[in-house]
Amino acid sequence: MKRFALTSLSLALLGAAGAAQAQSSVTLYGVIDAGLGYVSNANAAGDHQFAMINGNLSGDRWGLKGQEDLGGGLKAIFQLENGFDIGTGRLGQGGREFGRQAFVGLSGAQWGTVTLGRQYDPLVDMVQGITADNYWGSVFATPGDVDNYDNSLRVSNAIKYVSPVFSGFQFEGLYGVSGVAGANGQGQTWSAAATYNNGPLAVAGGYFYANNPNAGRIPPTTASTWNSTTSDALFDGPINNAYASAHAIGIARGAIQYSIGAFTVGGSYSNAQFKADGGSRFGSEHFNVGNGFVNFQVSPALLVGAGYTYTKSGGDSSATYHQASLGADYSLSKRTDFYAVAAYQHASGDQRDATSGQLGSAQVSIGSYGYESGSSHQEIVIIGVRHKF
Repeated sequence: MKRFALTSLSLALLGAAGAAQAQSSVTLYGVIDAGLGYVSNANAAGDHQFAMINGNLSGDRWGLKGQEDLGGGLKAIFQLENGFDIGTGRLGQGGREFGRQAFVGLSGAQWGTVTLGRQYDPLVDMVQGITADNYWGSVFATPGDVDNYDNSLRVSNAIKYVSPVFSGFQFEGLYGVSGVAGANGQGQTWSAAATYNNGPLAVAGGYFYANNPNAGRIPPTTASTWNSTTSDALFDGPINNAYASAHAIGIARGAIQYSIGAFTVGGSYSNAQFKADGGSRFGSEHFNVGNGFVNFQVSPALLVGAGYTYTKSGGDSSATYHQASLGADYSLSKRTDFYAVAAYQHASGDQRDATSGQLGSAQVSIGSYGYESGSSHQEIVIIGVRHKF
């Protein structure tokens, strides 16, 4: 990772550059992840697809982050992170310039860190890092990413606190300020999580809640109505697109990981609730998700892994999704690696269609790629290269 230490003082007074750089720094960084992939049943007609599929293990990004030493153990910090598609050059996260992250705050070793801006929620910060998604990305993620396993959403207008580490234990809380005049609770997001790391063992868990101010409109409409001023939409395909008129989303997640020698094993569980009100086009829906994985470090350069995800919907629909995933990653250097990932998914039961509003046969959609498969099974195979700077 290239680091550029720059300060206004060093630019104005070159003779004092050495002292200034010791107190303040700015880092330019990024990830470029590009792949070629095959997807079966890639649309409602059941057609297969061969295409560039990018941001697989890591979302394409570039960013700036920095800090200034304020003395007494206190630092001012900031981060600006842009997401994009390397294949087309388009901005990610709905076209935002810094859609992945954009925040500023203060950090102290004794009292923790407070930041304000557009940020990851505590479940992403503390739970995601010990799941298969941390190693293998969307191909190992939950079908449709209904529980934000693959970080489909971020929180805007957020205030976040991260505690110091106490003997391996750390906690975090976030509140997204809705800014809705006269109705501060409408459009708000809040989340909390905690983690414990002790040598080879890591355990984490937390809860996420987001409120939709557009819900409550009567009569219900056929359009997608998720329009929170804080939380992004969490609707990446046919599995949960029909629930965009939800009054609120609540996600409870927990994960555990253990490393022994060259092996790392992990498991996670989540319950994602899509809560309805009088303006929703469905009765309340929930998804229970269980995930397990095992990684094997074959050599210092080669990592292989396998995972399985079981997803069961209930309430408004009754569908079951089974997904098996495989991955291999070979490092050419600390910054460049080649990878191959694959997954197979099968669905059964019934699922609500977002367009008609009717229940029909369940259809699959691997990870957060958003394919409208129109089928009960789907396969994906991707070979790619990733470079970090």
